Amino acid sequence: MTEEDRFSADGLRAQAIAILQAWGMPPPHAQTAAALMVETDLLGVDSHGVSMLPQYAVLQRNGRLRLDASPVLLREGPATALIDAGASLGHVASAQAMRLAVEKARVLGVALVGVRNSHHFGAAGVYARIASDQGLIGLVTSSAQGILLVPTRATAPVLGTNPIAFAAPLPAGSRNTAFVLDMATTTAAANRVKVKALRDQPVPEGWVVDGQGAPVTEPQAARQQVFEQADGGLTPLGGSADGGSHKGYGLSLLAQVLGGTLNGGAFAPLHNRNHGPGDPANVGHSFLAIDPGFFGEPGAFAQALDGVIDLLHATPAVDPGHPVLVPGDPEATHHAERSRLGIPLPAALQRQLREVAGSAGVPYTLQPIDSAFEPPNPAP
Repeated sequence: MTEEDRFSADGLRAQAIAILQAWGMPPPHAQTAAALMVETDLLGVDSHGVSMLPQYAVLQRNGRLRLDASPVLLREGPATALIDAGASLGHVASAQAMRLAVEKARVLGVALVGVRNSHHFGAAGVYARIASDQGLIGLVTSSAQGILLVPTRATAPVLGTNPIAFAAPLPAGSRNTAFVLDMATTTAAANRVKVKALRDQPVPEGWVVDGQGAPVTEPQAARQQVFEQADGGLTPLGGSADGGSHKGYGLSLLAQVLGGTLNGGAFAPLHNRNHGPGDPANVGHSFLAIDPGFFGEPGAFAQALDGVIDLLHATPAVDPGHPVLVPGDPEATHHAERSRLGIPLPAALQRQLREVAGSAGVPYTLQPIDSAFEPPNPAP
């Protein structure tokens, strides 16, 4: 297992801001995007935080990103809106969209804001949390620029990892932390395969298959299968037809339709037939906010949800050392631990970030705060 160094959240934010600004992103936008990336790392979602910067660097060099762009409000109704992200990264437009959805839902109970002409936006859950942090329910769906998911019965990838995230508020003073479901519609997100390769850890069987449907578990081979090969790729959530992969396939298509097609976003296989490799990807996202106060007495929903979570936590566990959790519990644990001890980065990612900073013409400023962190071996 590869040793890793830990870095402060402030240090990572500063490094990410410097790189993004060097690429042409306006300072306020760079600060927003960097903050969301580092928050993602604090939550333990290593696949979607600063580890994305090397991939963003490739998109930036190829001209696919318009990082100097600002989101534009294309149209707006009482409970709806549509934002054009300007072919920039999706972080800024997505945060704006969910905040706008929250504002509208406070007036009308429910609101949906769509984003088109976007790129990767990081982890969907950070946007759902914007709603739950303000006492509302948040739902996020997104299409994707990568063609990575192999549909049930297929040999080649057609869809992206197309995430779905849902967050709901809890009452003030609750002993529970949060209810946040943040999931790829593949068995594992593509960037989790990337992280396995960075750490030289085997990829669990069922995540990646080759063109004949056979599992690929060697980390570098799995990364190549997902990101470089024309056939094979990621399995839909469920892993196999016997395991219910048709459900994951269906959820991925749902996220494509609601997050992408509805908003004028592209379906990557069709988009790529008519656009060059340097053209923007036109990823789409949808952000739904619901105010529970319109459906019950003030505070009743949060109190009821708190009781549901209490019961789930109290459910007898097979292993008492591993109690029953609810979505959001692992991220809360990571956030508390990483806020105190720092965010771990594998040596391979550190080298990549140093190269990205050098190519951008900015100093590499990351300094470890702990030089002997041995990462845990989490369950897949």
